[in-house]
Amino acid sequence: MDEKHRKQIAEQINRQIEETRQDISSLSEQVKPIAPDNAIGRLSRMEAIGAKSINEASLTRAKTKLEQLKAVLADLDDPDFGICVQCDEPIPVGRIMLMPESRLCVRCAGKLEKK
Repeated sequence: MDEKHRKQIAEQINRQIEETRQDISSLSEQVKPIAPDNAIGRLSRMEAIGAKSINEASLTRAKTKLEQLKAVLADLDDPDFGICVQCDEPIPVGRIMLMPESRLCVRCAGKLEKK
């Protein structure tokens, strides 16, 4: 992979890191405990608890993605960067730009999804 692509990927990763940090900040506000003294009805409270659970799962995924993005950014200068960890074939730059945290090519990722 040439230096131009590495620079573009680094910029994309930094953008995604910033977006993910903003998502984490927003989701952290949404997963705060629901006070029982709030004057909302029983169904509304159940809906709020359900939404909180969904937001907690989203927050966990966002934190995981952030850590993966940081790891990819640190590995960007590694000579093996952009090589699929499963089949040792180059990962297309377009895939890396879309999902920089992925260490698999499309074919190998597809095989994992089918399992």
